[in-house]
Amino acid sequence: MKATVLGLCLSMAIAPRAFALPAQAAPPKEATPPAASGTSEEQDLLSLSRQKWLWMSERNVDALAALFHEKAVFVHMGGTMSRDQELGVIKSGGIHYKHAEILEASVRFAGTTAIVLNRIRLDAVVGGNEVTNPFMVTEVYVQEGATRKLAALSFTRLLTP
Repeated sequence: MKATVLGLCLSMAIAPRAFALPAQAAPPKEATPPAASGTSEEQDLLSLSRQKWLWMSERNVDALAALFHEKAVFVHMGGTMSRDQELGVIKSGGIHYKHAEILEASVRFAGTTAIVLNRIRLDAVVGGNEVTNPFMVTEVYVQEGATRKLAALSFTRLLTP
């Protein structure tokens, strides 16, 4: 039995190498720098993001409901939520985003999709406990007609403040 298990482990370790394609020089990757600050579209997105943090702190679910895309997803440290779940948690006070101190912000575009990155220090009340965490927050905005809708918001906790 031990010999069978050992043989299986050894074959699993060797098999990927046996079927690997020959190494080829990868083409150089083009760096995608953050969008240059200053364009009106970038400034509008950064303003919209700041406004969103204010609405979240005020628990203004009506304004947030208009901003959040109907298929939006919200990724937190404890799991993911749909648009309706996020709005419900904000309205009930299950999560109260008290204050988001924006330390850095940038905008990048992929076609008509905009990605806003915010490095923040977030003061919040979660389940009755006051917490402060450093996060990199990724916000994805899609174009719907003349307006932008928030399609995804993801919190990544940073190891350093």
